[in-house]
Amino acid sequence: MNRLQSELHRLYLPRSHAHAEVDAQRSSLIEPSDKVRSMVMELTRPPSWEILSRVWHGVQTELELPAPAIAVSGLDGLQLWFSIAEPISVAQAHAFLECLRSRFLPDLESSRIRLMPASDASVLRQELHARLVPTRQEQTGNWSAFVAADLAPVFGDTPWLDIEPNEEGQAGLLRGLDVMKQTVFEAALRKLGPSTQQSHSTVAVASSADAPHAHKQSATSADGGDPKRFLLQIMDDETVALPLRIEAAKALLQHSSDHRPLRSD
Repeated sequence: MNRLQSELHRLYLPRSHAHAEVDAQRSSLIEPSDKVRSMVMELTRPPSWEILSRVWHGVQTELELPAPAIAVSGLDGLQLWFSIAEPISVAQAHAFLECLRSRFLPDLESSRIRLMPASDASVLRQELHARLVPTRQEQTGNWSAFVAADLAPVFGDTPWLDIEPNEEGQAGLLRGLDVMKQTVFEAALRKLGPSTQQSHSTVAVASSADAPHAHKQSATSADGGDPKRFLLQIMDDETVALPLRIEAAKALLQHSSDHRPLRSD
């Protein structure tokens, strides 16, 4: 395993790949359990570092997170690569990225932002996550690559390399990056908004069959003792991350299919 492969394993690849050789063309970023250690935000149409740098600076200064890696996609985008030490669910990873988008790029049209993994990505739908960098893109023949922050503005019009990037140079860019610890990740979520945290924990509990007492406590405190109404509010609230709204809908459907009304007692 060369230095670049070691850095990719350290930062982004599933723990199950710890002793495997990395193939940048084929490596999967989603574990068999549908969990991930990598989260990618991509800006395109056009890929402006002036805009994306708001996120890069914001996560470090406001959320006290490690600096994410910066990459050119090899196609049409600039990317930020976030690394977390312990795997988290695809839904939680997507929700985190959605929170970052809402916090730092609230006025940017959603069509210019790609959040990966997608909320419905899975081990069977690896194409809904990003491709590992560096990779040669078949569509163009150009390469994705990690780049230094001071060089990122140069790639605004041409977010690619036309030759394969140097492995040692790529490894050097990654070597200085820290992995996000779970406690740091949870602290960042709290800073992003207590309402997001409350919604996430309540929906997760409400959809869990083995936590009736926690369901009662969370839903009662959130909406005056009516968990059904609270779940409906989450499902209809466009400010709540999409994966959480989906989980709320699932919880409501589950109770409807069982012909049981949602109760708080």
